[in-house]
Amino acid sequence: MNNETIKSIFRKIINKETILYLIFGVLTTVINIAVYTLLNHYFKTVDLGSVSFFNVIFFGKPYLLSNAIAWLISVLFAFITNKLFVFESKTFASSKLFKEAVSFFGARIFSLLVEEAGLYLLMEMMHLNELAAKIILSFIVVVMNYFFSKLYIFKKTK
Repeated sequence: MNNETIKSIFRKIINKETILYLIFGVLTTVINIAVYTLLNHYFKTVDLGSVSFFNVIFFGKPYLLSNAIAWLISVLFAFITNKLFVFESKTFASSKLFKEAVSFFGARIFSLLVEEAGLYLLMEMMHLNELAAKIILSFIVVVMNYFFSKLYIFKKTK
């Protein structure tokens, strides 16, 4: 490869959009991990055993409930920052906003399921530390979510 080809590839990968995505992705991850850690600590001190939906939906595992709530809060933050600052989608027409929100949350639900399954796998089956498992999966989810947002959700129309 010549220098111009390398520079062209570099400009496509490292640009304002990807830098902002990384900055807001890190902030989203910090919010997610902070909320997760606080809730997980709290839920370990509370008896949730008698709450049937907790046992059915979250298999009686406080970390899965903590992760779901942390996900919701961080996804709200991510939607706002991705829409306005990263992908600069300035359309606020209700139909467009609704389509973006549904697509964004749909993709994030998929990544939540990947993360929930990954947490269960890493923690229950591989006995990895809770925080280490959460951080590993956060990196995987950030990359997945970038491609969903870039290619499908906030796709620039010509």
